[in-house]
Amino acid sequence: KSTFLELIMGNEVQDSGKINRGDTVVMGYYTQEGMNFKPGLKVIEVLQEVAEVITLSDGKKITASQMLNRFLFPPAVQHQKVDKLSGGEKRRLHLLRVLMLNPNFLILDEPTNDLDLETLDRLEEFLEEYMGCLILVSHDRYFLDKLADHLFVFEGGGVIKDFIGTYSELRVRQMEMEATIKNEASIQKQTQQMQQPARTVNREKRLSYKERLEYEGLEKEIEQLELEKKNLEKELNAGGDDYATLTRISERIGQLMTEIDLKTNRWLELDELNT
Repeated sequence: KSTFLELIMGNEVQDSGKINRGDTVVMGYYTQEGMNFKPGLKVIEVLQEVAEVITLSDGKKITASQMLNRFLFPPAVQHQKVDKLSGGEKRRLHLLRVLMLNPNFLILDEPTNDLDLETLDRLEEFLEEYMGCLILVSHDRYFLDKLADHLFVFEGGGVIKDFIGTYSELRVRQMEMEATIKNEASIQKQTQQMQQPARTVNREKRLSYKERLEYEGLEKEIEQLELEKKNLEKELNAGGDDYATLTRISERIGQLMTEIDLKTNRWLELDELNT
C-alpha cells in the first residue's frame, strides 16, 4: 500500500511501466509520518506559506484563517507558536496544510489513526463537498462507506482487484463467495463418498420402514429450507449497516445450501431404492 502511494506521488521509481500525470493535476498527500514545521512559525503562518485564500469546488473562497477556524483552531490559537501545539493539534495542522494546497487529487493515508473524532467529523463534512479525486486508506469501515464507492482490493503478491461499491458491499460479496466455496467443497466430499464402491446401491434392496418415513419427510424439509434461504437472500440483498447481522445471514445461507444439497442427494438415493 505504501509503495503504491509513493509511486503515485512520484516519491519512488517504478521497476517497469509508466505513470502518466496530467499537467493540471495538483497533488495533496496526508501521510502518517506527519511533517516538521519550521521553528518559530505561528499556526496561521503554516497555512499562509501555502496560500492566503483558496477557491473551493463550489466557487466559494476560504481564507487560511477561516480554514483553521473550521477545523477547530479559533482565532486566539491561530497566532500561537506551532511549538506550543499538542501532537494531535500538529497532525490536524498538517492535514489543513495539505487541504490548503487546494489539490484536485487528494491522498489521505490512515487519517482515522491520527485524528480525533471531532476533527474526523469536520473532515468528513469537507470531503462530502470535495469534487476532486480522493484516495482514502483507512481501517475505519464507517469512514470508508461514507466517502468511498470504488475500492482497490490488495490481495497480496502484487495482485490488486478493482471493485465498484462500498466496503460493506465488498464484504457481503466476499462472504457469499466463501459460503459458496464451502458449499461446493461439502458437495464434492459427499459426491466422492457416494461414488465409493462400498456404497454402491443394491438395486434388489427395498426401503425399510424407517427409510420410507425419512423419504416421505425429506421433500417437505427441503422445501422449508429453500423458503428460509429465499427469505434470507432478500434480507441480505436489502443491505444494511449491521456488519454482524450481515455476517450471520451470509453464514446461515451457506449452511442452508449445504443442508439442501445433502438432503437432496439423500432423497435421490432413497428415491432410487423406492423405484
